[in-house]
Amino acid sequence: MTREQYLKIIERELHNLNKKIDVKILQGIDYAKEAREHKQLLHKVRQHSRRGFLGKFLNSLNRFPQFSNI
Repeated sequence: MTREQYLKIIERELHNLNKKIDVKILQGIDYAKEAREHKQLLHKVRQHSRRGFLGKFLNSLNRFPQFSNI
């Protein structure tokens, strides 16, 4: 499996998970489990999207809340 295929699968999972979270928000149901899974998937996308020293540095900054939008 290529990196592009892997990222496409993860992005599809993220999209489906976002739909589930939206439904749960509208219904007023707790969605903490889905939020954790969403966070992990985003981390995987960021981890596999960046290359080189600068990418690794920015990826390490993602662990801090104030830099998570980089």
